[in-house]
Amino acid sequence: MSIRSERRSEILVVTIDRPQTRNALTLEMSRELCHVWRSFTDDQNLRVAILTGAGDRAFCSGADLREVGPYYQSMTPLERRELSEREPGLGGITRNLDAGKPVIAAVNGHCLAGGLELALACDLRVVAEHATFGLPEVGWGIIPGAGGTQRLPRTVPLAIALEVLLTGDPIDAATALRIGLVNRVVSRERLLDEALELASRIASNAPLAVKTARAAALAGLHLPLDEGLRLEQLYAEPLRQSEDAREGLAAFADKRRPVFRGE
Repeated sequence: MSIRSERRSEILVVTIDRPQTRNALTLEMSRELCHVWRSFTDDQNLRVAILTGAGDRAFCSGADLREVGPYYQSMTPLERRELSEREPGLGGITRNLDAGKPVIAAVNGHCLAGGLELALACDLRVVAEHATFGLPEVGWGIIPGAGGTQRLPRTVPLAIALEVLLTGDPIDAATALRIGLVNRVVSRERLLDEALELASRIASNAPLAVKTARAAALAGLHLPLDEGLRLEQLYAEPLRQSEDAREGLAAFADKRRPVFRGE
């Protein structure tokens, strides 16, 4: 199986397991990832997911190019556009599918083309020191089509995003950290442990609060501040009536660890 899932308590570890092709995604693998993300969304016992690639050469090199040409020619541009309006994108979460919970990319090597777009669709990125990042599509006569032209300029300064997009040149992990593309850079030996520690820290918090804080931040990202502040209250007020909020405040008063149930 090219997509593996492993439960670790409240954390789901998802592995793209096709190292012989630098974990390139076939159409079938993308469909399988869609299933994984939907199951993750529906499972109330899972609070955080980690996405990584098998081996230490690549996180993901994007779509399998042997399928790209035939896929483009299998339908008209209008048909593809209509399909893109309703179907999830590469790897599921790049378009039309939001897991609704935090997803951490553990980047263990090359993270290129659709692989970078998939990492950008994750909420946080922990990367190995030898990881590289790039969007080389202009060198192939195409542009990124799984969110690269939209998510990268929302993640790093515009001039840097345009340089990556227009040259197709890769950047290393140190540069990715400096420009704010990734959260942490660690040794390859520490990568999964670091991602699991970060996921555990998130999972220890109230699940409704984590999901709501994430949703509010993403929904208000491009609103004017005054509209964003109003939106924040719309998200915050119902949460204040939750059992988790009562438990959190009671635990603070009692000087004990809270026991959250997601209610």
